[in-house]
Amino acid sequence: MKDSEELAYFLENLWSKGFKLTDEEVRFIYFGQKYTNTSVSHAKLALQFTLSLQMTFDRSFYISLLEIFAKNKIANKNQAISLLKENGLMA
Repeated sequence: MKDSEELAYFLENLWSKGFKLTDEEVRFIYFGQKYTNTSVSHAKLALQFTLSLQMTFDRSFYISLLEIFAKNKIANKNQAISLLKENGLMA
Protein backbone atom coordinates (compact mmCIF):
# COMPACT_ATOMS: atom_id res chain seq x y z
CA MET A 1 0.00 0.00 0.00
CA LYS A 2 1.29 3.45 -0.90
CA ASP A 3 1.86 5.98 1.87
CA SER A 4 -0.85 8.28 0.52
CA GLU A 5 -3.31 5.39 0.48
CA GLU A 6 -2.42 4.45 4.06
CA LEU A 7 -3.11 7.99 5.24
CA ALA A 8 -6.32 8.14 3.19
CA TYR A 9 -7.59 4.94 4.81
CA PHE A 10 -6.72 6.33 8.24
CA LEU A 11 -8.67 9.52 7.49
CA GLU A 12 -11.60 7.46 6.20
CA ASN A 13 -11.57 5.45 9.42
CA LEU A 14 -11.65 8.67 11.46
CA TRP A 15 -14.60 9.85 9.36
CA SER A 16 -16.48 6.61 10.06
CA LYS A 17 -15.89 7.15 13.80
CA GLY A 18 -17.45 10.61 13.66
CA PHE A 19 -14.40 12.86 13.20
CA LYS A 20 -15.71 14.95 10.31
CA LEU A 21 -12.70 16.83 8.99
CA THR A 22 -13.29 19.42 6.27
CA ASP A 23 -11.67 19.11 2.85
CA GLU A 24 -9.44 22.04 3.78
CA GLU A 25 -8.31 20.27 6.97
CA VAL A 26 -7.58 17.07 5.05
CA ARG A 27 -5.52 19.01 2.52
CA PHE A 28 -3.63 20.63 5.40
CA ILE A 29 -2.90 17.21 6.94
CA TYR A 30 -1.22 16.12 3.68
CA PHE A 31 0.50 19.49 3.33
CA GLY A 32 1.84 19.31 6.90
CA GLN A 33 3.26 15.86 6.36
CA LYS A 34 5.04 16.97 3.20
CA TYR A 35 6.11 20.33 4.67
CA THR A 36 7.78 18.63 7.64
CA ASN A 37 9.05 15.76 5.48
CA THR A 38 7.73 13.20 7.95
CA SER A 39 6.44 9.67 7.58
CA VAL A 40 2.81 8.59 7.31
CA SER A 41 3.12 6.95 10.71
CA HIS A 42 4.15 10.31 12.20
CA ALA A 43 1.23 12.02 10.45
CA LYS A 44 -1.20 9.44 11.81
CA LEU A 45 0.16 9.75 15.35
CA ALA A 46 0.19 13.55 15.19
CA LEU A 47 -3.38 13.66 13.93
CA GLN A 48 -4.58 11.15 16.51
CA PHE A 49 -3.01 13.08 19.39
CA THR A 50 -4.08 16.46 18.00
CA LEU A 51 -7.70 15.36 17.95
CA SER A 52 -7.59 13.68 21.35
CA LEU A 53 -5.69 16.44 23.17
CA GLN A 54 -7.19 19.51 21.47
CA MET A 55 -10.68 18.05 20.90
CA THR A 56 -10.57 19.60 17.42
CA PHE A 57 -8.13 19.85 14.52
CA ASP A 58 -5.57 22.49 15.54
CA ARG A 59 -3.19 23.10 12.62
CA SER A 60 -0.29 24.54 14.57
CA PHE A 61 -0.49 21.80 17.21
CA TYR A 62 -0.51 19.16 14.45
CA ILE A 63 2.59 20.66 12.79
CA SER A 64 4.34 20.91 16.17
CA LEU A 65 3.66 17.25 16.88
CA LEU A 66 4.94 16.24 13.45
CA GLU A 67 8.17 18.14 14.09
CA ILE A 68 8.58 16.74 17.62
CA PHE A 69 7.92 13.15 16.52
CA ALA A 70 10.37 13.40 13.63
CA LYS A 71 13.07 15.08 15.72
CA ASN A 72 12.82 12.40 18.41
CA LYS A 73 12.49 9.53 15.91
CA ILE A 74 9.24 8.30 17.44
CA ALA A 75 8.42 4.83 16.12
CA ASN A 76 5.17 3.93 17.86
CA LYS A 77 2.28 5.14 19.99
CA ASN A 78 3.91 4.23 23.31
CA GLN A 79 7.00 6.28 22.50
CA ALA A 80 4.76 9.17 21.46
CA ILE A 81 2.85 9.01 24.75
CA SER A 82 6.09 8.99 26.76
CA LEU A 83 7.41 11.99 24.83
CA LEU A 84 4.17 13.92 25.24
CA LYS A 85 4.19 13.23 28.99
CA GLU A 86 7.83 14.34 29.25
CA ASN A 87 6.91 17.61 27.52
CA GLY A 88 3.88 18.18 29.75
CA LEU A 89 1.38 17.77 26.94
CA MET A 90 -0.28 14.74 28.53
CA ALA A 91 -1.00 13.82 32.11
